[in-house]
Amino acid sequence: MTDSLLDDFFKGDTRALSRVITRVENRSEDSLSILQTLFPRSGNARVIGVTGSPGSGKSTLVDRLAAVYRSSNQDLAIVAVDPTSPFTGGAILGDRVRMQTPGVFIRSMATRGHLGGLAAATADVVTVLDAAGKNPILVETVGVGQDEIDIVKLADVSLVVLVPGMGDDIQALKAGIMEIGDIFVINKCDRPGVENMERAVLAMLSLAHRPDGWQPPVVRTVATEGTGIDELAGTIDKAYAFFQNSREKAARKQDAARERLITLLKERLVNAVIQEVFPDGELGKVVEEITNRQRDPYTVVEEIVRNSQLKRLK
Repeated sequence: MTDSLLDDFFKGDTRALSRVITRVENRSEDSLSILQTLFPRSGNARVIGVTGSPGSGKSTLVDRLAAVYRSSNQDLAIVAVDPTSPFTGGAILGDRVRMQTPGVFIRSMATRGHLGGLAAATADVVTVLDAAGKNPILVETVGVGQDEIDIVKLADVSLVVLVPGMGDDIQALKAGIMEIGDIFVINKCDRPGVENMERAVLAMLSLAHRPDGWQPPVVRTVATEGTGIDELAGTIDKAYAFFQNSREKAARKQDAARERLITLLKERLVNAVIQEVFPDGELGKVVEEITNRQRDPYTVVEEIVRNSQLKRLK
């Protein structure tokens, strides 16, 4: 089944691509072998991260950027990471409804409680899209402000979208926001307060000297009207070209690879330990005992480490 699915995938079948992503996202039994096959074929796509405050117009901006790339016949994809529905576990904002550019593969993902603005499987989904020949890949994050530093680790170029009149001029001054952006986009710049916001951002950028020598530019846009989108696309291309020879960017990529390896290792080890130590649904019983204060979680963890195969690693 997996072989025939991958055969269709490599033929460019969109349905096969969607099914592969679903299996990877849901961590199905064959997801590991799929990723092992696809990973060597990845690493060619430009990954563009788009983050910013909720309501800043990220989805519209991404849609307009996609239209620019499609106009030059680029086969791109969009990954839209949304908050998780407390009822279905799915993405609740429905970015695919708001994005109208034809010929673009769009995938909405739910964070499923994962902090940092990115779903835990987002990097794997980007790998799948990369192996499918999608380039560029636009990753739009949840929009929770400072916590979205995960996007820096995944993207080749990171955009921070700000809006005047929403307190974003103050938000821009917070620690963490300035470090995220390679490019700052002031969207909805037909609103009052654009000059104040741009001055605040430029003032902060003048105080921060990046080791790679890149000076993040500020681009004004009105995404709903398409204003400034061509300029933004050109600025993204310049940033990507600059970072191609950046040692700091290469080091950041190595840090991201290291963290991804550790994350996968944690996931695999935890699942293996749970299957070994809590067969036949015993985990639920232990959780109930902890809830009723009959046992404490610290002792339980010590018992797990002591009694599982992990003791061989000591």
